[in-house]
Amino acid sequence: RFDGSRLQAALGADIYTVGSAGVKAMAVVRGDVDAYVHGGGLYEWDSCAPVAVARAAGLVCCRLDGSPLEFNKPDPWSPGLVISRPDLADDICAVMGDRQP
Repeated sequence: RFDGSRLQAALGADIYTVGSAGVKAMAVVRGDVDAYVHGGGLYEWDSCAPVAVARAAGLVCCRLDGSPLEFNKPDPWSPGLVISRPDLADDICAVMGDRQP
């Protein structure tokens, strides 16, 4: 399970727990929250539609270290996900990208 304490400490983030990946991503799209950070893994079919909608809305979508998301790979498992406002993405990835497994 994802522990948001690093983001909370580094960025002063408030952490909220809500339902599915789609619900979390749409909260960012609607502007209800600033970012969705998924620190555990998920399958690409859980994130592909939310990522498409978020990208269309102008949000940044990437892996925890800031690298691009890849879909249609032989292994559909993805180690983590960030969907955020563009002005926060670099700060979030700086905190999450060096996290220990």
